[in-house]
Amino acid sequence: MVNKKRLEFFLGLTMLLVGLGYLWATTNIPRKHDGIDASFVPYILGSLCSFLGVLQLLAAVRLKAAAATDASTSKADYATLWKTLALIVGYVALLSWVGFPIMTVVYLMAQFYVLTPADQKPRWVLYATVAVVTSAVVYLLFRHAFDLILPLGWLDFDTE
Repeated sequence: MVNKKRLEFFLGLTMLLVGLGYLWATTNIPRKHDGIDASFVPYILGSLCSFLGVLQLLAAVRLKAAAATDASTSKADYATLWKTLALIVGYVALLSWVGFPIMTVVYLMAQFYVLTPADQKPRWVLYATVAVVTSAVVYLLFRHAFDLILPLGWLDFDTE
C-alpha cells in the first residue's frame, strides 16, 4: 500500500506541475480582448489539470495504509483499452467525411457500450439520449459561442 500511496502522490504532483506549466505557457498567447479568445481554452485546461493535481495530492495524503490487495484482483483490462483506442482512431479517421454530429453520437454510444461492465445490460436509450444531447450541445457551443465550424459531413446540405 505504501507503493500505491507513493504512486498516487507522484501522479498528483505530476498533474499539478503539468497544469502549472500549461498555465505558464498560456501567458505567452496574445490576448485580443477580455472575452473568449485563443487563450481561453488553454487557460481552462491548465486550470483544470492543476485543480485535479491538487485533488489527487489530497487523496494520496489521505490514503490509509490498508491490507495489500491481490495482484489478481487489480488486473488491467487491455481488451477495453484496445477497443477504446480503435474507437478513437476510427472517430478521427471518419470525422471529416461523416461529420461531427453523426460521428460523435456513434462514438459515444460505442464507447458507452465498451465501458459497460460485462455483468450489466447496456442501457441503449440512456446511451442514445446522452450521445445525441452531448453532440448537439458541443456542436452548437462551438458554432455559436466560439464561432468555430465543425465538419458537418453527411449533414451538409448546402453544398452543391
